[in-house]
Amino acid sequence: MNTGENVDFLPDNRIPADGDVEDIGPQLGRYPLLSQIQQPADVAALPLEQMPQLAAEVRDQIIQTVSRTGGHLAPSLGVVELTVALLAAFNPDMDRIIWDVGHQAYAWKILTGRAGQFHSLREHGGLCGFPKRDESPYDHFGAGHSSTSISAALGMAVARDLKGENFHSVAVIGDGALSAGMALEALNHAGHIKKRLIVILNDNEMSIAKNVGALSLILSRSLSSNWVLKAKRNIEGFLPTVPAIGEDLVRYIRRSKVSFKAFFTPGMLFEAFGFNYIGPVDGHSIEALLSMLEMAKVQDEPALIHVITKKGKGYAPAEENPVTFHGVGSFEPESGLAQKRGADLPTYTDVFSGTLCRLAERDERIVVITAAMPEGTGTREFASRYPERFVDVGICEQHAVTFAAGLATQGLRPVVAMYSTFLQRGYDQVIHDVCLQNLPVVFAIDRAGLVGEDGPTHHGVFDLSFLRAVPNLSILAPRDEGELQDALYTAFSLKGPVAVRYPRGVGIGLPLNDHYAMRIPGQGELLRQGRDIAVIACGSRVHPAFEAAERLYEQSRREITVFDARWVKPLPVRQILDIAATHHTLLLAEENTLIGGFTSGVLECLADNNVFSQHAIIRIGIGDHFVEHGPQKILREQERICIDSLVDALKK
Repeated sequence: MNTGENVDFLPDNRIPADGDVEDIGPQLGRYPLLSQIQQPADVAALPLEQMPQLAAEVRDQIIQTVSRTGGHLAPSLGVVELTVALLAAFNPDMDRIIWDVGHQAYAWKILTGRAGQFHSLREHGGLCGFPKRDESPYDHFGAGHSSTSISAALGMAVARDLKGENFHSVAVIGDGALSAGMALEALNHAGHIKKRLIVILNDNEMSIAKNVGALSLILSRSLSSNWVLKAKRNIEGFLPTVPAIGEDLVRYIRRSKVSFKAFFTPGMLFEAFGFNYIGPVDGHSIEALLSMLEMAKVQDEPALIHVITKKGKGYAPAEENPVTFHGVGSFEPESGLAQKRGADLPTYTDVFSGTLCRLAERDERIVVITAAMPEGTGTREFASRYPERFVDVGICEQHAVTFAAGLATQGLRPVVAMYSTFLQRGYDQVIHDVCLQNLPVVFAIDRAGLVGEDGPTHHGVFDLSFLRAVPNLSILAPRDEGELQDALYTAFSLKGPVAVRYPRGVGIGLPLNDHYAMRIPGQGELLRQGRDIAVIACGSRVHPAFEAAERLYEQSRREITVFDARWVKPLPVRQILDIAATHHTLLLAEENTLIGGFTSGVLECLADNNVFSQHAIIRIGIGDHFVEHGPQKILREQERICIDSLVDALKK
């Protein structure tokens, strides 16, 4: 029975015309089976023949909601049948189901008691876009970054046995996430200690973009291809000729459950890790999935089920373009076309992409590295123009950094293009492999600051703090798109490692330059001259600080000094001290955690030069807490780093 077929269960599956958020969630009556699922255990109570209908209703709710809120559409559509099967095969009130990354957890949220709230997905105060322990007792482990599920599930399995409990521990991981070192380390450990554990490999041949690497080639091999059949015949003919052990090898392989097939399937790899391999199985057939899950449940050693799915399943635009629909903004559900929002300004990622390509025209030493995110980091255009100088290493951030270090030792100028939140995973490599050796690697840090709806796992609010402490590393925080161009040009002009951090979203609308200016290390720019009060800011908070000073002048004719430090490291010490000498009040602003960030650096500068106690100092930044999800504007207001908050601080 193939349960992945499209089910035409509603004559009109569009969102109501008024589009009222509060009205969408309660309309579960339009979903006859889904409206009956009051608790997760209700899924198992359904007859098998009704489960495909339930999957179709869940899939429709995901499409309708994400078309309005944005989110990770294609990954979640691909695992709807798998989610139904998991809830039918396991006891959700006792067993632990761990979703890796969380990109694929929307169906899980809907079927574990959150269908009525699903309309609030990714909205401020609504459901998180990822598994979250304090959101539901069925979210057993929080996720946002990839490759953590096997480690977490194994930890739960060990804890289970130590406490004398009895439940299944199940990790659901994608083939892209499986390529990361942490996942392979967990497989190695699990196979060694032989605890009862189930790993479900969701194989759709993609992470965000198309998978890369040898592991993905193993997973996608075709057993019917001519070279496989020829190789099989050759091995069968060769082994008997091996002295002493050849015939024994042939008998052993023929007795094994997969025979020579094990030489050519993923089973060879996972059996080597100590797992009992089951599959591959059609991930859109609930009946087949249930059979395999029951088989895995009775094993007393680690088992891995290889599930084949289609990313974007059931929604034609997502099936045809799973990369675009991996993570999307709002779109028209009937056509899949994105909804236009505001002015058509280039994003900082766009500016980075165009500048990088122009710099690469002049400098053949530039090589670009990304970790499975060519679209998100804006490096796809570079890859199309200079394919021989572009490397996608897959979801392997640590490897990406050290690989770049190796390139730099040979005279190349590598660029590691990565989101701030993912660079955290390569911190040891930044210190030991790049900065300790003072190698000229450029870190292009996208999504620095508050990113919005993806929430606390994705906010880039720690990079200034963890990078400031590293010797040899220079850090630039451009205030706008023009400064970003100059910052990149400067980064390639310096001899050591340089980090350039820039925010998510569109620029402020300044014209872009065809020529670039070198920015002298440790030298900022005075944007506005005033007296008594000075604002010292960096990055995305510079223009809001300038606007706040302008507003205050209009209201009270008070002149406020505004200084763009530009360099977080080395700080513009001389200029900061000059400002401190002529202003009795300083407002310091950044979009990073206040602990150890840019403003901490300014305080250190003042204290080291014995001027710290002479001033009234106010700091604006992210407090000592994790920031929840929501639109950037709302989050900046909440964290009091928006223009209005800066005006209020200046008034005080």
